[in-house]
Formats: sequence, structure tokens, C-alpha cells
Amino acid sequence: MTTNQHIIGLDIGGANLKAASVDGQAASRAFAIWREPERLGEQLNSLLASLPTADALAVTMTAELADCFQTKEDGVRRILESVLHAASGRPVVVWQTGGEFVTVADAMELSQFVAAANWHALATFSGRLAEKGDALLIDIGTTTTDIIPIQDGIPIPWGRTDRQRLASHELVYTGVGRTPVCSLANQVTLDDHPIGLAAELFATTRDVYLLTGDQQEDAGCCDTADGRPATRANASSRLARMLCCDTTEIGDDQLLEVAQQIASIQLERLVRAVTRVIGISQDDPYPLETILISGSGSFLARRLVAAHRDLAASRQIDLGDCFSGDVATAACAFAVARLAQERVIDFL
Repeated sequence: MTTNQHIIGLDIGGANLKAASVDGQAASRAFAIWREPERLGEQLNSLLASLPTADALAVTMTAELADCFQTKEDGVRRILESVLHAASGRPVVVWQTGGEFVTVADAMELSQFVAAANWHALATFSGRLAEKGDALLIDIGTTTTDIIPIQDGIPIPWGRTDRQRLASHELVYTGVGRTPVCSLANQVTLDDHPIGLAAELFATTRDVYLLTGDQQEDAGCCDTADGRPATRANASSRLARMLCCDTTEIGDDQLLEVAQQIASIQLERLVRAVTRVIGISQDDPYPLETILISGSGSFLARRLVAAHRDLAASRQIDLGDCFSGDVATAACAFAVARLAQERVIDFL
């Protein structure tokens, strides 16, 4: 593979597939891999067909954690087999958390280093926007939040695996779309009295942010707790069920109050996580020169920066302002494509 080849990056998640080319074209689609893992190759073919023909593919993934796979090693292997099928003989390289690309054969042998490595690719690529001093990347997606310390443009995470990153709070398993409300709170306050919430997958954070107005309605999206479209009316019904009600029993104002409380609880959790990450990455408190924010939850990331005493004075760079909308959505795929163009010379 030579650096003048047209490379497309693939970010293969458990609920979404994303692709981006080095020249800034991108495409994304929802795909619940745990339901139909055998269709991954077909879905990748269709996704790649929506972009200019690639000479080579650069891959990163998180889908190996899906429970359709017996182990993450099994997941990495099966995902890469699907990628090879979609590649149709074109070169494929895989990003790993050591900060370099490996061949597919090596990736299958080093599954623990290529599993869930997309955050590292994004931090490595976006770190060039903060080449001097201490920085933090806050990437909030539909499912998870990554909080990655960066020093002089280089990621310096404490953890490399998901387990280590959960321990360090560099990975927080909460996002603005798919997170069950019952994972954030077991009660709220209404009419000055605490009221318990159902421990059921009745509503997710997508419903919360539809009601607060932070997310737009999308009648074509049915990736919701009940499979009904992502509209405010349906979000109200879903959130009402968290109180074992329907919308004939609780008013819109009360549902908005519940949504705001849930959003506040999620924000507080992320504030605590940032404090933990800052404390691990440096012995002494230090001013963070730059905060990089990314992801579909960038609105929440901005709110997080404003709420945290150690971040409010930092320079903010929203990757969504640096890229087109489609590329910002597929930022990890774009990052791995650009890194491959810069770093990979020959894997043939």
C-alpha cells in the first residue's frame, strides 16, 4: 500500500457502521450486529458502495464486545473476516492501541490490542490540534463517553483495554442515545416527593434529550426502547413508562422535569469522571490548555466543560466545527483513514 492510494476508514461498532475517505466523504448507518452478525459483510459492502471506490481499507472496531460473539477474540476474528470479504482482495490494515497499524493476520493474533481501539485513533489524529501543552479529548456518542488525556499532541491514557479504561474512568459507559434511563437513576423527585423509577428498558437517553430539545426528532430512526420512531410524542410515552404511567396520567411539564433531572444526573456522573481522569494523568492539578470535543453528544460535552471548574477556562475545539457534518459523525473512521494515509507504506 502506498500513501497515494485512496483509503477508506471503517469504524465498526455494535450498533452503527461508519466509513470515511481521506478526502472527506463519509457515510454512516445503524446496524445492530448482535441481531444479525452474519449480515455484517453485506452491510459493509453496501456502505462502501456509497463512497468512491477505495484502493485500501483501514479498520477500527468496537463491535467485538457484542454478545453474539463468544469472546472478544472471536468477535475480532469474525469482524475481520467480514471486512476481508468486503475488501475483495484490496489491502486492509487495522489500528491498535499501541498507536500503529497491523495486518489482518497480526490483528487476529493481537485481538486484545485491536479490540475497541477507535478512541485511540481519534485521539491520535485529533491530538495535532493541541500540539503543545495538556489537553483532553471528550468524545460523547450514543452509547459511551471517552475522556482521553493528551500531552503535547500525544494520547497518554492510563488504560488501554476497556476494563482498564472503565477503572480509570477514561471510558464511561453512558451516551446520549442508547443508555437506559434505569442505568442512570432509580428515582426522581416530583411534587417535592421522591418517586422510584422502573428497572426496565422503557426509555433511553435519546428520549431524555428529545424532550429537553437537545436532540432533533427523527421519524426514520426506530433505534429506541420500544422500536417506535424517535419523536417527542413517543419519547414522552417511553419516559412516562419509567414512572409506570402513560401520558394520560402525567403531564408534559412533569415529564420535562423528569427528563431534566435525568440529564443532570448524567452530567454529574461525567463531571466526576473528568475529575478522576485529570487526577490520574497528573500528580498535581494543572491548567488544561485545550479541550477537544466530539461525537453526537457534543452538546453534552460543551455542557460538561462549562460545568467543570478545571475545564471552563480552557480553549475549546469542537471537531464538528472542523469537519463536515457527515465526517464529524464518522470521526473515528476519518481519523483511521487519514492515519493510514500518513503512516502506512507497504503491507503487501
